[in-house]
Amino acid sequence: MITSELLVKYGAVKKSFDKNEIIFEEGNLPTHYYQIISGEVKMNNYNDDGREFIQGIFYKEQPFGEPPLFLNQNYPANAIAVDDSEIFLLPKNNFLKLLEENSVISLKIIENLAQRLYYKSVMAAEMSTQEPEHRVLKLIDHGIAYFNFKKDTNGFLINFTRQQIGDLTGLRVETVIRTIKALEKKGLLKIINRKVYR
Repeated sequence: MITSELLVKYGAVKKSFDKNEIIFEEGNLPTHYYQIISGEVKMNNYNDDGREFIQGIFYKEQPFGEPPLFLNQNYPANAIAVDDSEIFLLPKNNFLKLLEENSVISLKIIENLAQRLYYKSVMAAEMSTQEPEHRVLKLIDHGIAYFNFKKDTNGFLINFTRQQIGDLTGLRVETVIRTIKALEKKGLLKIINRKVYR
């Protein structure tokens, strides 16, 4: 999103996070702009029963947690490293100065936020259906564009675990497994070496 050179110029520092380490917690006030150098980050919440709901998954060169930064509101979710990750942290005031002085970057940030808002709006409407096959396919189809899944000779490799699909769709992992098998039988998905392709 923002080049490493520009981030460093405005005072960003690199920080490493171990797998499952909390980057920030729900309810905290934002102090930094975060952008992934390597690894993977999820934003999540837990319901009263302790069940996880994943708000989003973020990958290399993607920012996360910006909306509360602009609004000066507490984080509505946790950010947790899915894998060992290295992340740029840029203090809020430096980030706002960077945006003021670099209009092209400001437009990229706005476009990225608009894409995420669009994705969440579409997925919220889709997740209201009770059909697991519909939910899983919509997540995968929107994920292909939104998460930039890689394409090879088998199709698009869906870079979500069955658990992540469940957490993103509100389905139990057992239901996700049955649904993926049903979609494979219908020729809508492929399963090759336990990996899912569209």
